Formats: sequence, C-alpha cells, structure tokens
Amino acid sequence: MTKTIVWLTFILAAFGLIMISSAGVYLSQKNFGTNYYYLEHQFLFGFLPGLAFFLAASKTDYRKWKKISLPLIIGTICLLILVFLPGFGLSIGGAKRWLNVFNFFSFQPAEILKLVLLFYLAGWLGGRKFTTASVAAFIIIIFFTGIFIAAQPNMGTLGIIIGIALSMFFASGGQFRHFVGIILLSGTIFALLIFFSPYRFERFFTFLNPDFDVKGIGYHLNQSQLAIGKGGLVGLGFGKGEQKLGLLPEPVGDSIFAVIGEELGFVGMISTILALLFFVLASFRIAKKTNDKFASLYAVGLGSWVGIQSFINIASLSGLVPLTGIPLPFISFGGTSLAVLMAASGVLVNASKKA
Repeated sequence: MTKTIVWLTFILAAFGLIMISSAGVYLSQKNFGTNYYYLEHQFLFGFLPGLAFFLAASKTDYRKWKKISLPLIIGTICLLILVFLPGFGLSIGGAKRWLNVFNFFSFQPAEILKLVLLFYLAGWLGGRKFTTASVAAFIIIIFFTGIFIAAQPNMGTLGIIIGIALSMFFASGGQFRHFVGIILLSGTIFALLIFFSPYRFERFFTFLNPDFDVKGIGYHLNQSQLAIGKGGLVGLGFGKGEQKLGLLPEPVGDSIFAVIGEELGFVGMISTILALLFFVLASFRIAKKTNDKFASLYAVGLGSWVGIQSFINIASLSGLVPLTGIPLPFISFGGTSLAVLMAASGVLVNASKKA
C-alpha cells in the first residue's frame, strides 16, 4: 500500500498540472497575456513545495506530529484569525480566505487546518474513552475551529472538516448514537446558515430547481452540466474544450472536473474518479493493517478528506448536491491545497512503513 500511495499521489498531481495547462489557457491569456500562467503558478507554488514537503514528511517519524499537534493547531487558528485583519488577509470575491505574504504569494490557512486537525484528532481520539464529557469536548473542538471557517465564509471546507472529524470519531470507537447526534446537530447548524444567508439559500434553491435563473445564480451549475454533457464517451479531445473559453466559471479551480468531462469524456471522468477512489481505499487499507492507533486514525482521516472533498466537488458540478466552491483534490488549481495534500501523503507513507 505504501507504493500505491506514492504512485497515486504523483499521478494525480501530474494529471492536475496537465489539465490546468489546458483549462487555464484562455484565462491566462486574458488576465496575464501568456498561455500558461496558471500552470506555472501551480508548478512553482504548489507542486514544487508539495514535492519538498512530501519527501521531508516521508522521512520524518510520523509520531513526532502527535507530540506537536497542540501547538500546531493553536498556530493554525492564529493564522485563521489573521485572515480577518487588514494588511494580512486578502479578500477575493467577498471571501476572506487567504493570507498575503509580502505581496509575493498567498496561501489558505483553512487548507493547513485540515492536515493539522488530522494530527490533533488522531492523537486526541486515540487515547480516549467516550464518556459524555469527552463527546462534549469533541463537539467543542470541532465547532470552535469551525467558527473561523464559517466566518470566511467557506461552507464547503466547513463541511469537509466536520466530515473528517466524524469519520475519525466513528473509527476510534465512538458510539453510534453520539455519531448520529453530532450529524443532526451539524445538519441543523448548516440549515440555519443557509436559511439566514440569501446567497446560500439561492444556491440551495437552484439545486432543487436547476432551471431557475440559468443566467444568474444557476449559471455555474448549468454551464458545468453542459460541459460534462458535451464530452460524451471519449470527449472533444484534450485542449479542445469550448466551455472554458469564457463560459464556464472557475475552469482551473472548482470546475476543472467539468473540463475533464468535456475534453476527455466519460472515460476521463471515470478514470479520475477511480484514481481518487483507489487513494481513499489504499488509505483505509493502511488504517486497517497498522498496529498504531494514531497512525490508523490519521490514515482514516486522510482517506476521508480526499473522499469527501472529491465527492462534494464532483457531485456539486453534476447537480447531485448544492454547488459549493471547493477544489478537486490534487487536480484543481490552488497551490496551498496541492502542497498540503502532498505533505499529508508523505506522512501517510512514513506511517505505513513504520507503524
């Protein structure tokens, strides 16, 4: 399974660079006067740092992350707070999700939180008996960190973090009634956040009625489905997609799966899904085989992270769940997301070898 994780990590990352080179040509030319700005940026600020993190993490004893998980999560929460401070945070499209570093590059602390939370929860849950008090403490931990994500606002990432936490909670031996109770509580909070936010409510309404306002709030979903539908069985051909030419929103980011569908067709989409699924299954296989509780829960958390995020991204573009702006793991444009995922894979490789 160790070699499987290594191969899948680099295959998915390389495939992401290839698709960004196609999906980003029009936007690169329009915004920067060059064909491959997004490809170059992803390679320099995503893949290269990710490669360094992967190699370092795969050589570092995974148990060290457990020892420093508390200061890591405190530091990450401080980064999340800085996002809201003038001079530090970078606001794009009304969302405050990025930290600006000397106007040289920016990164998303929320992506780092996903990895740090794996370390913290794997250690915290691994040595705990599930009393009412410990379950209450677990809920407080998740919702305290979730407050900063919801305030950005970043509901997709909040849902992923809750999903990761619940998967690790259940895998660590949490009782089913507590598991169901936390799901109901989370669902209630999400319902309230949707109801009291006109933009989220309109997105949810569009999910129920895709033909509503196809030139407004429903535009993104309809363009995504149109791109996927155009691809047919084998697609229009790599680089020959039409929707990315100013019609499909976020073709290099949240919507890159729609570009895959249009250019590589059903075959390309299924191949992408299978590669992501194999990564998830390999992670769960490592979790089952390892004799260390921390390593096992970490593997469950990483597999859940990739699985849940992939499902939400693909299902939202297909109209199966409400549209939300989260990247497709390893493949979508976003240096922080790619670098952190490659680092997380490196930790799993080390855990697989040693645990």
